[in-house]
Amino acid sequence: MLPATFKLCAGISYRHLHSTMGLKRQAAAAIVQELNKFAVTRPGPSKWINNVRRRSSLLSSRLEENLFNETEMSYIKQGDEALQKSLKILGEQEGWKTETVMANGDKVLSKVLPDVGKVFRLEVVVDKPLDCVYSELVERMEQMGDWNPNVKEVKILQKIGNDTVITHETAAPTPGNIVGPRDFVSVRCSKRRGSTCVLAGMSTTYAAMPEQKGVIRAENGPTCMVLRPLLGDPSQTKLTWLLSIDLKGWLPKSLINQVLSQTQVDFAKHLRNHLSSNSASMQQAVRC
Repeated sequence: MLPATFKLCAGISYRHLHSTMGLKRQAAAAIVQELNKFAVTRPGPSKWINNVRRRSSLLSSRLEENLFNETEMSYIKQGDEALQKSLKILGEQEGWKTETVMANGDKVLSKVLPDVGKVFRLEVVVDKPLDCVYSELVERMEQMGDWNPNVKEVKILQKIGNDTVITHETAAPTPGNIVGPRDFVSVRCSKRRGSTCVLAGMSTTYAAMPEQKGVIRAENGPTCMVLRPLLGDPSQTKLTWLLSIDLKGWLPKSLINQVLSQTQVDFAKHLRNHLSSNSASMQQAVRC
């Protein structure tokens, strides 16, 4: 199958097939699928498989440039930039200050970065498998407003390939309306590498979603969530959330810090409640 796949890919290099977009997509998808089969069925990738992977990566990049227009490619690159910056921040272990530690072990840390400002880091364990958590945060992100009271609406404005989306998020009013209406336009990318999932994002501009009257356009990013099966118990998920937000407007920094830290703690609570509720509903449906 793999040789046939490369023949398919080679076919798109002929001039009369350059405009055959569907064939290019089919070739790229088929190569990735076949290489993944080799990775699963072999005990360890040999040198030639690694070599093919490197070459296919270059090939996929070239195909990607043909699959997407210049604007779409810029969004893909922004998403990748957010991912790389976020992982770099999370990878630096020194300098984090504890903001909040809950009785259940949930923890919020913070750190001030010269080029970013103050960032917050939530570390929690969710009593559900990774795929379950991933589905809620990525595949059903537009339903987040149904279970997270801090979110009024999440709307996908555009999908670009399999990994990148442009979203518009509207924050729900804070108690007492201490922080006025805020919204965000973000580019988000999701990557799965083995047993680790990374969901990264940052603010962007989108012509079809300009700033709205009466709502302050805030900025976020780089930000990301990292999901991993809990070591020793894959039925649970370790979730790390890096949060970096500029709410704009005239707000005291102490108030902003308090709001953002509490937002992360609340998110963990609402996510657990939602996942537990879904699980109970499914069990009830099975009994019925």
